[in-house]
Amino acid sequence: MLIDILQVVIGLLIGAVIGFFVSKKVMTNYLKKNPPINEEMIKALMTQMGRKPSQKQVNQMMKSMEKYM
Repeated sequence: MLIDILQVVIGLLIGAVIGFFVSKKVMTNYLKKNPPINEEMIKALMTQMGRKPSQKQVNQMMKSMEKYM
């Protein structure tokens, strides 16, 4: 009885750990293939704020965004 409960608990813990790492790997691959923001979006945002973005500014914004991904 006690061994059965222990096996279930250990199985759940192992499944949770494996599930965490698999989901983390899947999400990082998804975000690399489909980044949440790109250069066109940055240019559009800066234009809406009333600024004419240069390519240097866009590159700086992209580098700062990549640092947090």
